[in-house]
Amino acid sequence: MIDQQIDIATKDGKTTTFITHPERGGPFPIIIFYMDAPAIREELRDMARRLGTSGYYVMLPNMYYRSGVMELGPIPPDPEAPERKRMFGFMNSINIPMVMEDTKALLAYAETQEAANTKIVGSLGYCMSGRYAVNAATHFPDRVKAAASIYGTHLATDLPDSPHLAASKTKAELYFACAETDIYAPQEIIDKVAAGMKGSNNEVEIYPGTHHGFAFPKRPVYHRDAAERHWERLLALYRRNLVP
Repeated sequence: MIDQQIDIATKDGKTTTFITHPERGGPFPIIIFYMDAPAIREELRDMARRLGTSGYYVMLPNMYYRSGVMELGPIPPDPEAPERKRMFGFMNSINIPMVMEDTKALLAYAETQEAANTKIVGSLGYCMSGRYAVNAATHFPDRVKAAASIYGTHLATDLPDSPHLAASKTKAELYFACAETDIYAPQEIIDKVAAGMKGSNNEVEIYPGTHHGFAFPKRPVYHRDAAERHWERLLALYRRNLVP
């Protein structure tokens, strides 16, 4: 595997991006891996590597670069903790149009790389970034063939770019993994997403016995069986759709 961390120029500055891909056999389909709210950390780099070993060119960008931060360090569970309030400030400082501009820059960089096949792209987002992964499919419909939201938030809003409306805007296969207990995506939101996906080959799956964050090994709510199931679903999704 080849790992590198580079600065990629965007409309608003430079996003430091972790890239990992196999050493041999390219060019590889791209997977853009959008971070969750606690930001870049080794836990996410390891997850990117796991995807990369299956034959993908994985890009994990720092989405908080506009605020001049990258790694936030440990985030206490206490909702009143200053570190958590700071994290939410960063999370609320970005939006779908900004992230789609960044995605355009990431793909432009990848076009200059022999190891990357920019005609075949997958997207992946956890927590705050589920909506960004789905919007990558609607904003880049000719390239993004599969998108996955893992316990995503803001999945059913009143805005035209709401993820629950995405099925009619892309031919990409969409997959929504939802925690059974999630204050950020309660059942009524999941029901709206499921209704929006009706009649398509897209899937909305609830993982029994899980809480928001279940796929991250370093979280107290980590659920090993559910996390492994999510890897199975992700890799199958990309195998079906990211075909050179």
